[in-house]
Amino acid sequence: MKLINTSFIEEKKSKFYGYIYEINNLEEIKIILDSLKKDHKNFKHAPYAYKFNNTAGKTDDKEPNNTAGIQILNVLIRNNLNNHLIVIIRYYGGIKLGASLLLRSYNKAANLCIK
Repeated sequence: MKLINTSFIEEKKSKFYGYIYEINNLEEIKIILDSLKKDHKNFKHAPYAYKFNNTAGKTDDKEPNNTAGIQILNVLIRNNLNNHLIVIIRYYGGIKLGASLLLRSYNKAANLCIK
């Protein structure tokens, strides 16, 4: 596993930290998530998506359905990135963003990771 790039955006006091990794196997996903969760105390959500060989997966991590994981996965697909994982750590800022702003925020954080 190799950290390739990071990103950061802030929307209405919520902070989104993006991480893109090149992965060698699916077991590395749990190792990466455990490490990020140790580094980021008090985070609210950690949605992610991956593409590895012919498999793909995603999670919204308790965000509203289809506002996080699918946005991250679509970034991987559109950019033809295989054997990659993108994780976005969100710190809740106290203001509800609504589904459309959440969707745009996760999409933006994931896109910034690959630039």
